[in-house]
Amino acid sequence: MKASLFVTCIVDQFYPKIGESTFGILNRLGIEVDFPKGQACCGQPMFNSGYWNDSKPLAKKFLQDFSDSEYIVLPSGSCAAMVSKFYAEILKDEDAALREWEQISPRIFELSDFIFNVLKIDDLNQFVSPNSPSGVLKIAYDHACHSLLELNVLNQPLTLLGSLPNVELVNFDQQDVCCGFGGTFSVKFPEISGAMLSDKIHALRNSKAEILTSVDASCLMHIRGGIEKAGDKIKVMHFAEILHDRLG
Repeated sequence: MKASLFVTCIVDQFYPKIGESTFGILNRLGIEVDFPKGQACCGQPMFNSGYWNDSKPLAKKFLQDFSDSEYIVLPSGSCAAMVSKFYAEILKDEDAALREWEQISPRIFELSDFIFNVLKIDDLNQFVSPNSPSGVLKIAYDHACHSLLELNVLNQPLTLLGSLPNVELVNFDQQDVCCGFGGTFSVKFPEISGAMLSDKIHALRNSKAEILTSVDASCLMHIRGGIEKAGDKIKVMHFAEILHDRLG
């Protein structure tokens, strides 16, 4: 099986280790991965700000870059939702592009969803390297909004994380509540965004978790900033980074 990696802007520019981890995980699971080098932004910042026409060329470029891909895997729920759901709105007046998107969209998956529902893997223990870290990790998982509401990514990452040895999943009160990032929302409404973030961090602090994870780097960036500002010691790692560390 072959898959193309759409790495997303925030991973490319700020967190390349997430992209490297995603590539490594897929290889470990027997997937032949390619990386189209001409890929660009999915257009989500413009789309969310109301500039739909400005995001249209990026949507068409995505279709061009990934037209021959067997599967397209993203380490980001929000970007996966953008290209697999919201392109329908952007391209609704472009008949040829819309038809092409309709062919491609069923092959687009967020990473945990791809592992769980395409590869049909719900237990990663068999893939764990003998050299994997042995210490017990208390991990809290945050349900990023786009992943949960647009893609139905709910049990997939939890099941996969829970199947790893020496991992204890920790629940916390705000795990399915928005962190307040919302892309440009945090810029336009910083007071509201900050209050939502503060509630999230308070709940995390009470959970006694050692690591916070999610399938969205943008949400984790927002939460990481709040954690560091508050002086808390909770480590923030993307879902792909945890799997890659444990699978070896």
